[in-house]
Amino acid sequence: MSYDPLQEAPVQTDIALLSDLWKGLADAEETVHRAVAAAVAHPEVKPPPDAELSVALADDAEVKRLNRDYRAKDKPTNVLSFPATHGPMLGDVIIAYETLVKEAADEDIAVSDHLTHLTIHGLLHLLGYDHETEAEAVTMERIETEVLASLGIKDPHATGRIMPDGPHA
Repeated sequence: MSYDPLQEAPVQTDIALLSDLWKGLADAEETVHRAVAAAVAHPEVKPPPDAELSVALADDAEVKRLNRDYRAKDKPTNVLSFPATHGPMLGDVIIAYETLVKEAADEDIAVSDHLTHLTIHGLLHLLGYDHETEAEAVTMERIETEVLASLGIKDPHATGRIMPDGPHA
């Protein structure tokens, strides 16, 4: 890759700690900022000028409530993305602590690596990427893999790995 993932991110990122559980992960905010910077440094990821992003570090109960109220799915999930309707705000990415930690343990990966992946995944959704069709999934997963590799994080799309939005084959 010919991009520098550590360059200053052109996306203003505000992080809200919605659960005290996140205090146990000392570098969570730094990890989110680094993930956003790496994602927007990728040549195919083009946020609008003066883009803003809100990332909420929540718990499973809050994510379950949001998932139920906005997606009619009465269960927690690892990451939710809610696009903004106007202005420079891209939208909100909400990450569930307990689900993040459980998935990382199940897959024997560092919690910070999984947080990085979920942050990138949520941001890509806000920028119009999706995985509803095979073609969309291939593109989104390739970008995620390339961004993560730029940070020294191994491919999360290897067979059987737990993916954002639940297990994928």
